[in-house]
Amino acid sequence: MPPQPPSAAVRDEPVIRDRGDACPGALRLHAADDGYLARIRIPGGMLDAAAALPLADAADRLGDGHIDLTSRGNAQLRGLGASCGGELQAVLVRGGLLPAPTHERVRNIVASPLTGLDRRGLPDVAPWVAELDRLLCASTTAAGLSGRFLFALDDGRGDVTALDADVNLSAVRDGGGDRALLWTAGPADALLVGAAEAPKAALVAAEYFLDAAREAGTRAWRVAELPAEHAMDPGELGRRLGASGISAAVVWGSAAPRRGAPPEPGVVEGPDGAAALSVFAPLGRLGTAQWRVLAGLTGRLRLTPWRGIVVPGLAAGAAEEALRALAEAGLVTAPDDPWRSVTACTGRPGCAKSRADVRADARAVVAQAQAQAQTQAHPEGTRPLPVHWSGCERRCGHPRGTAWADLVATADGYDLSAAGHAPRRAVPARELPAALAAVRRTTSHDAAKK
Repeated sequence: MPPQPPSAAVRDEPVIRDRGDACPGALRLHAADDGYLARIRIPGGMLDAAAALPLADAADRLGDGHIDLTSRGNAQLRGLGASCGGELQAVLVRGGLLPAPTHERVRNIVASPLTGLDRRGLPDVAPWVAELDRLLCASTTAAGLSGRFLFALDDGRGDVTALDADVNLSAVRDGGGDRALLWTAGPADALLVGAAEAPKAALVAAEYFLDAAREAGTRAWRVAELPAEHAMDPGELGRRLGASGISAAVVWGSAAPRRGAPPEPGVVEGPDGAAALSVFAPLGRLGTAQWRVLAGLTGRLRLTPWRGIVVPGLAAGAAEEALRALAEAGLVTAPDDPWRSVTACTGRPGCAKSRADVRADARAVVAQAQAQAQTQAHPEGTRPLPVHWSGCERRCGHPRGTAWADLVATADGYDLSAAGHAPRRAVPARELPAALAAVRRTTSHDAAKK
């Protein structure tokens, strides 16, 4: 089994922070080897052309001509100059992407990307996104949240609540009307609140966390970092909700929520003759020409926490042609595309700690996989084992879970590890295609036998 990355590690000891959170933002730029980096929070990943197109212009004029997608459905610009902060801020303000400069790093909200767009009949939680964002930006207290604190708003399919956010809302539809389950550290003892009050309840939970972190004195950034004696208590959260005018009932021992999968690439059929498109960006990186093609289809985009993009608002009859146009633009539009199962950190030249240009090496391996795709199909009902490329042992950007092949660059090649396989050390780059093929083929065959 590959070692878990530090961000996903199970902590037996409380984390004691000796500094403030240095997570980058749109105003707090991060210095990288390829210039400065800006991370723009996009609540729920939802933006329209009025916001999307200025981002592309800023990437061309101020950055390296690309937009990176993050694992929280946000956007990053790289290659920025040290003196571009004022101009970038003006662009973001004009696009409505910076409504509250004092809160810009705390607007970490993920939402089910297909909510309201498919035929599953689940509650549409998109209105929760806008309301929670409004409440966050209006709360003086919420400005104290770290740039890593995460809200997940799930419509009941279980896709974003699988991301282990700090505050979770999961829509519930039953005979009593639309409601929401709210939980923080875990769903075992969730609280049931009315759907209309769900965003306010999420804010109350976040403010409770800040009180608990202050009392703990450990400068915790996330709920999981609180020491046990200061852990958030569902009963106390219920009392705080009541004091805020929110009726809440603790659901002791509530069943674990559904663990849903991300949207697959392709056409998403919606109600009343509508359709949406789901696509992925190879390695989560888009050129501005690709970004403009996406933004120009309907004027609406949803960035996903899996470095994908959903385009809502198409007529069903036009969806297939639009999907072909996105494929021609170099985006992943089919589930069996080799790029569907490849992720990577920044690597060289953007990161000084990286020992290799992992993205270039990944492209070389994927190109070979694409050339062999016609003759080496995977067993029916299986997929190739996903692969994450890392430039060093920190393994930045690693997906959660262990069902991955891990490649970690070293001074002598790549260390390769995967669950159920003996690790290989210092594999030369030229031997990686064969080494990965062996691991992925064996794993696929094992899965097919189950």
